[in-house]
Amino acid sequence: MIDADLAPGPESRPLPAAAFPASAAGLTPGAAAAVAPARDPYLLYLGRLGSADSRRAMQICLDHITRMLTGDRLDDATVTGQGQPWHHLRYEHTAWIREQIDQMDWSPAYRNKHLAALRGVLKEAWKLGLLSTDDHQRAVALTPFTGHREPAGQHVPDTVIGALIAACDADRSPTGTITGAGLRDAAVIAVLDACGLRRAELVALQYTDYDRARRMLTVIGKGDKQRRIPVNTFAARRLEAWLAHRGTHRGPLFPRLTRGGALRTTPDGRPWQMNPQAVRDILAKRTEQAATTPVRPHDLRRTFISNLLPQADAIMTARLAGHASPSTTLGYDVRPDEEARDAVERLRVPTVAPLLSETSADHRPPAAP
Repeated sequence: MIDADLAPGPESRPLPAAAFPASAAGLTPGAAAAVAPARDPYLLYLGRLGSADSRRAMQICLDHITRMLTGDRLDDATVTGQGQPWHHLRYEHTAWIREQIDQMDWSPAYRNKHLAALRGVLKEAWKLGLLSTDDHQRAVALTPFTGHREPAGQHVPDTVIGALIAACDADRSPTGTITGAGLRDAAVIAVLDACGLRRAELVALQYTDYDRARRMLTVIGKGDKQRRIPVNTFAARRLEAWLAHRGTHRGPLFPRLTRGGALRTTPDGRPWQMNPQAVRDILAKRTEQAATTPVRPHDLRRTFISNLLPQADAIMTARLAGHASPSTTLGYDVRPDEEARDAVERLRVPTVAPLLSETSADHRPPAAP
């Protein structure tokens, strides 16, 4: 099932024919009762996604599609896809949905994400036996959107990373020592910068996932795929400073803290895991203290990939980033335009001079027969 904080609102309406073009008039308003949760393709599809971020993203897409069909505003959070008769959708309906998506001022990738969510929920309807194989195959036979947009987000310069960690170091107790929050947040920022982890991957790290002797992190990423990432010297120093405060308790590597900087523990005494939103909050707090432009966790992931691509091939970079395909990795390249300009300037410069006579003869076109 989906997370509690992603649970849709209580309102659930059938898909009215009025929301469809004339060719879809066969879908009678109110003809279908709300689908039971245990057989709801919407809930089953979201429930099988591997991470909270994926569930949240695809829920937004499905709710957008629902509001297109019901004629409600796209930002009306009271109207969701839960309980809707997704199994009544046929090709004429999904083709109309694609037309509506095409009219939105969204990037091609975001439009295709909506199509992927639609295909996913219809596949669940088919697996439940609510949709025949023929109707399913026709309904999902939608042409993907083409086009390209420059990668979203920003490249975070080293000076900004240094300012963020300096803000953490300035977080001092009355005795003049760095607080537990300062030590933890500095380690979090250093690891995000040096290892390019997703938010969910970072908060899921356990103490035993860090090999202190070899300076290696074992990470479980999307699709339950495990990878090992080396930690550079700078990040390792920050991790060691944090671990000296944290201790060697089993549990999350970066747990929640009390206001006084002590580890917050569960009733059984284990450190309490942060949620992914806490990582965003840490960066928001430290960017404000450092007086820098806002930095989001995924900006640090993009920067890691952008910095690594010139040093390693795309296959190695994809492996360290946890991407299934190097083409996905290349889409994260947000190196600033100045780097591209410098690279072009380093290309060879031709010598401006006339060709020598014998050389010129070599380049004359052959005589006509």
